[in-house]
Amino acid sequence: MIFSQRCTKEQGAVCLHSWYSKVGEFGNKAFNDIAAAMYDREDEIFNYFVNRSTNASAESLNAKIKHFRAQLRGIIDRKFFLFRLMKIYA
Repeated sequence: MIFSQRCTKEQGAVCLHSWYSKVGEFGNKAFNDIAAAMYDREDEIFNYFVNRSTNASAESLNAKIKHFRAQLRGIIDRKFFLFRLMKIYA
């Protein structure tokens, strides 16, 4: 619910820290692991509240490139690989 609300970076930080305390009270190891990972990346998560955008499109393109490279079973000619990549995904 934190990310569906329109709020500032500071308000998002307050909501997320409140969520951390609720997770601690809940005591589930899986949620504690997730909360710890989110705590480590807090600054990057808070940047979402600045202009409400993510890097999902870049991650999707990266996954497509990795899949394409896996289909070729390696790259011998780098220039030709980049040419094919440009023709397919550009």
